[in-house]
Amino acid sequence: MQSFSFDDTFCHLVGQQDWNSVVRTWVHQHVVILGIHDSRLPYLKEGVDYLIDQGYGAIVRNSGGLGVVLDGGVLNISLIFRGGQSFSIDGGYELMYELIREMFKDYGVVIEAKEIEHSYCPGSYDLSIDNKKFAGISQRRVRGGVAVQIYLCVEGSGSERAQLMREFYQLALKGESTKFIYPDIHPDDMASLSELLGFELTVEETLFKLLAAMKALNAELSMVEMTDETWSLYNDYFDRMIDRNKKMIKNMEDVNNNAQ
Repeated sequence: MQSFSFDDTFCHLVGQQDWNSVVRTWVHQHVVILGIHDSRLPYLKEGVDYLIDQGYGAIVRNSGGLGVVLDGGVLNISLIFRGGQSFSIDGGYELMYELIREMFKDYGVVIEAKEIEHSYCPGSYDLSIDNKKFAGISQRRVRGGVAVQIYLCVEGSGSERAQLMREFYQLALKGESTKFIYPDIHPDDMASLSELLGFELTVEETLFKLLAAMKALNAELSMVEMTDETWSLYNDYFDRMIDRNKKMIKNMEDVNNNAQ
């Protein structure tokens, strides 16, 4: 919840022209980030209980999309910049797509941006190599600022992460028909960059590739400090994330009580 609160804070500051554009990277251990539609699954509690049994926490995020798996082998990158009404949603996705291609241009692989239908959190800007998805992009807009967020499955097994989400949806749906169509996940349609490139790539090495790509794209990078005013704004956005997740917990309790 803190990570998404930071992105909202920086989005707000950039949109109001208090800050310049921001690049932020983050890694979390063993948590599944659910989307708004996931929070409405008919048997959500059973699904979340399964994730907990597997050693994962679960929260609902404030940006678009469905559930994704985060762990120590997954690198998240946020590009946060000013974007008015005229800046298209696809424009934000294309910006991230260009950055990722720049990062891995020396490996002789073709990175495609297209929907991998049987992945978790499928979307038109899924990133894949040989039709196996290794990354997904989401986007959020706050007060004139745009946050384009990507998760990169760098290390480990992409299919094992996909199997976790497949089991989650099976338990949280139990075959029930819903207005929203949840993904039918085929684990073999997902992989990590290490698997796709054929060698053990680390998150740390990927961070260096990000820095090199930013410089190649003529970005001027400098560190920024959090002021008391910035922390106050962050606390406001963090409170909103807490409220959002309290609603998910209440949802699960209500469904469980009705079942009993």
